[in-house]
Parts: sequence; C-alpha cells; structure tokens
Amino acid sequence: MSNFVPSIENNLSKMNITIIGSGNIGGAIARGLAKGSVFKASDITCTALSTQTLDKMKACNAEFNVTLDNIEAIKNADIIAICVKPWRVEKLVEQIRGSINYTKQIIVSVAAGVSFEMLYNYFGIETIPHEDPSKLTLFRIIPNTAIEVRSSMTFISACNATTEQTELVLKIFNELGCSMLVEERLMVAGTALASSGIAFALRYIRASIEGGVQLGFYPKEAQEIVVHTVKGAVDLLINNGSNPEYEIDKVTTPGGITIKGLNQMELSGFTSSVIRGLIASK
Repeated sequence: MSNFVPSIENNLSKMNITIIGSGNIGGAIARGLAKGSVFKASDITCTALSTQTLDKMKACNAEFNVTLDNIEAIKNADIIAICVKPWRVEKLVEQIRGSINYTKQIIVSVAAGVSFEMLYNYFGIETIPHEDPSKLTLFRIIPNTAIEVRSSMTFISACNATTEQTELVLKIFNELGCSMLVEERLMVAGTALASSGIAFALRYIRASIEGGVQLGFYPKEAQEIVVHTVKGAVDLLINNGSNPEYEIDKVTTPGGITIKGLNQMELSGFTSSVIRGLIASK
C-alpha cells in the first residue's frame, strides 16, 4: 500500500480502491472510476451483501474484484470507500476498524448525514484529530445521481488530510463530474443544492415538457426540445464563464415574448419557490 508521501503522479499506477457497498451509488462510482485514468477496473474491489449485486458488477466489467468479505476486501486498499446506507455505517465500521492501517489507508464516506465526529467515534477515536498522521484520514463525499453518467456535482470535505491527499481525492471525483472542496458545515447545504437539486432541475424539465405538449408537440418531441434547450443553457454558462442574467439579457428584447414569459413565471413565484424549496431541503 502507498503511504501517499511521494507525489500523486508517482502513486496513481500503484493504487487500489475498495468500495464497500456496491449498490446504486457505490456501483456507479466503481463503474465511473473504471472508465477514468486513476484506476483500472482490476484496481477496484467491490463488496456487497448479496452475490446478486456482485454478479451485476462483474457483468458490467469482468475485471472488477468482487467479494462478500469486507475484511478481505480492504487488505490491499489504499482508499476505502464506505458506500452503505447511513444506518449501516456504525456496524460496518465496528467490523472493519481493527483491520485498517490508520497511517496508510484513507477512508472516504459517502453516507449522507454521518458527520466526521460520528465517524471518528465509530472508529474509537474520541476527538477529531488535526494533522495527526497516526490517526485516520477521513473524507466525506456527497455526490448526486448523475455520478452514474460521470456528470455528478460532488462535494468533498476533508479531515486530518494532507494537501496531497486532498488533491488526490479531488482528482478521483473530478473524473466522475465536477468536485468541490467545502467545509463540513456546508455539506447539508450542498446536498440541498446539488443532490436534491438535481430533482428540482428535473422537475423544471418535466414541467416544460408538459408545457410543450400543451403548445402542440408530441411528448417525445417536447422532451427532446427541452432537454437540449437546458443542455444549451448549461453549456453557455460553462463555456462562456458567464452568469445567468447576462445570458438571459441576450434573449429578452424590449416588449418581446421572452420577458413576458419570465414575468409571468415570477408572478407565479418561480424564483421564490425554488429558494424556499432549497431551504426546506436542508
């Protein structure tokens, strides 16, 4: 196992990752990483509670290492990703903590709502360490479901990690979309904005499709139009590095139909409804 002291680039070809819990999110992470440059499929070990889940992983990529044995799975891992449901984390940690090398292995938790304080307590560490290499390095990761297509907005928070370790984890999850390093206090807000937020974006898309049908398009046509329109809006912001109001101003001519539509949406509480929904999701 690497101890992450040499440069990241020197370590990438030697790294192994174990994903404990290869269900929806864990499986998506494994499949996405196998398509990237940091890990080959043969560097990835997947565990699950059932052979059926592991069979699905093998069917996706025969190079994956699969096992029902979590202890065996983490033996040669540089990174251990905990991708089980939040209520299973404590029991899982109790099972594996005696087999972890705190100075050579990184733990990544994808369990929403399980704080660093809780995680360290599960590992038998009473107080959160700060820059103590003898204590476990932890990362909390909050992706969204678009990780399945390597397009997730992923929030990362680090505890007791070096700059190099943090850069490594950012690199790993940037291959699955876009990752952002935030303070732990912002993880809940990030969940509302990006994880729940993907559902809010999809609800807008669905509403627009229904509107398109009312305007006279067939449902499949309306969906194709709306999906590509939304993609175009996103591409404008990303490629131009601009903000929404700047791009909106380009299509809102005085007295035109676009400003009339926008004003009607605002009269119905469009912006305030989105903001209230985000706040309610915290």
